[in-house]
Amino acid sequence: MKLSPDQTIFWQSGFVTINLTIVTTWALMLILIVAARLVTRKLKTDITISRWQCVLEIIVTGINNQIKEVGLKNPKEYIGFIGTLFLFIGTANLCIILPGYTPPTASLSTTTAMALCVFIAVPFFGIQKSGLGGYLKSYLKPTFIMLPFNIISEVSRTLALAVRLFGNIMSGGMIVAILLTISPFIFPVIMSALGLLTGMVQAYIFSILATVYITAAVHNAKTDKVKLLTTK
Repeated sequence: MKLSPDQTIFWQSGFVTINLTIVTTWALMLILIVAARLVTRKLKTDITISRWQCVLEIIVTGINNQIKEVGLKNPKEYIGFIGTLFLFIGTANLCIILPGYTPPTASLSTTTAMALCVFIAVPFFGIQKSGLGGYLKSYLKPTFIMLPFNIISEVSRTLALAVRLFGNIMSGGMIVAILLTISPFIFPVIMSALGLLTGMVQAYIFSILATVYITAAVHNAKTDKVKLLTTK
């Protein structure tokens, strides 16, 4: 049994490898790009709109509301990043209904790459609000003694993001594969249905945690900026 799509290699030359993870990742990105282009090419502001535009508006509105509920007042600044994370992970996990398909999120390399994107996005948005100096001061709160602990917290939560998503998706695939060999067909079907639900839940959790981390960075930046203005 192959535990990861990384183990299915199509081509390799030295350290350059094209495996199933890379192929499915690029295929999903292409599908999302083409779908986004097709849905948004004829957007309307009339009362009567296409069903695809209706679905798109529901998704965008839902993501915007979730970002607001977490604490970011202007979701338009963050929906590009957070929405992309959710759509990619959700689409990757929903496609498990296709025969022979292995989601790229069952690879630790994919989940680590997305976690690193969050790791970079958090200081990016924080620095965007208060500048480099203002953001770096947040690592000294409430006292400079907390500097190493705050750095460890940044690294550990990035690792947790990657491992949590990878573990849930990979274990779900393994359970279905095992049930296929020891049980009637109906049980793997039920597990696949539960896998779809779990996959969407994992997409939601990953994107919400990313939003929480960004919110914390932005709010710390705003607090420092307000204190600086009041002292002046």
